[in-house]
Amino acid sequence: MSHLPTPLYGFAIVFLIFWCGTWCVHLCALCYGKFKLHKKSCKCPNETPLPGVSILKPLMGVDANLEHNLETFFNMDYPVYELLFCVEDKSDPAVKIVEGLIAKYPQVDARLFLGGSNVGVNPKINNMNPAYEVAKYEFVLISDSGIKMKNDTLLDMVYHMGDKYALVHQMPFTCDREGFAATFEKVFFGTVQSRIYLSADFLGINCHTGMSCLLRKAVIDKLGGLKTFGCYLAEDFFIAKAITDQGWKMRISNQPAMQNCGTCDISTFQARLIRWAKLRVAMVPTTILLEPLSECMVLGALAAWSATIVFKWDPLVFYLVHILTWFLSDWLLLSIVQNGSLTFHKFEFVIGWLFRELSGPYLFLHALWNPAIRWRTRTYKLRWGGIAYELPESCSSSNSISSSKSSSSSFQTNLSSKRLLIS
Repeated sequence: MSHLPTPLYGFAIVFLIFWCGTWCVHLCALCYGKFKLHKKSCKCPNETPLPGVSILKPLMGVDANLEHNLETFFNMDYPVYELLFCVEDKSDPAVKIVEGLIAKYPQVDARLFLGGSNVGVNPKINNMNPAYEVAKYEFVLISDSGIKMKNDTLLDMVYHMGDKYALVHQMPFTCDREGFAATFEKVFFGTVQSRIYLSADFLGINCHTGMSCLLRKAVIDKLGGLKTFGCYLAEDFFIAKAITDQGWKMRISNQPAMQNCGTCDISTFQARLIRWAKLRVAMVPTTILLEPLSECMVLGALAAWSATIVFKWDPLVFYLVHILTWFLSDWLLLSIVQNGSLTFHKFEFVIGWLFRELSGPYLFLHALWNPAIRWRTRTYKLRWGGIAYELPESCSSSNSISSSKSSSSSFQTNLSSKRLLIS
């Protein structure tokens, strides 16, 4: 081994250290997830009044589960809250569903806001801003239309809003649904996403996704209101950053956010993952290097090479043991997040897990190759730091032609079939 150059040993040692670090992340997620998730929050004493909550629901389009998802918000076990539904287009079919639910539950304080506003490039912020401006309670919950709410979830989130906290958010997960696409989504959110989310929350790192989050309104107002974040597409990340920069804390609640969108197919979900990758690259440039190296297959290959250089171990045996251990760790983490028996067979998990791990690096490279973000008939690009700007229509057309037709089509389907989801 003496004929090998010294820098080669250095690289090998660095990769092994990084490999050990990723296993620390695995262990952290497993332990913290077991400790944190699905615990029943103690209800506040009767003599302590619970604070009121204004719930913003940005809507766009209708899917098979929309009415059921929205109805769960009318049946929450919480004494004081208002529902503020936001629909930008007056002809949107979601309007009839909201009006029907408001008529069905007259005892619930609910209002419908039509037309939106124009305070930036972010269509979700534009849609919600009129409702936010008239929200009357001290806490504001932003909740995407695909979220299905348990009757005690809001109570759990308010319980976590201590005196030093200005943001409580839910870790994304999915409801039980049929089909391989639903299995694939559950595998992603229950393994890759949960591992990063739980570890980041434990270490105090900004991991906030805006699909379901409770905000202290006075803090957001001090920052200039919700419209301040209209210049970003990933408004959730920058809201969390602004809150922590002011000295406030944030944390996740005990209950994951249960996504229950009626549209569920592989191409749509992969387009969603690509979009998220584009946002991460623009907001945190180190993602370009660290994220691919954190993938199971890529990291395992590098670690196997490193172990061969440093310890003269068999690379194939090392690689296979690495993959098996990673697989078992992910199965255990998914079981913790699910908090019950999984609705699909173990063989389906194997296929879904392999598909996720093998496609992950490809989707990330796809995001790097075409950084433009398509939103219905509009196309956006991000400057370093996350500020978004809209491309002229001619440039948008060129981008669409040069990108993969299948990806573009599935992405547009995703955006038009459901609510505004930039989180």
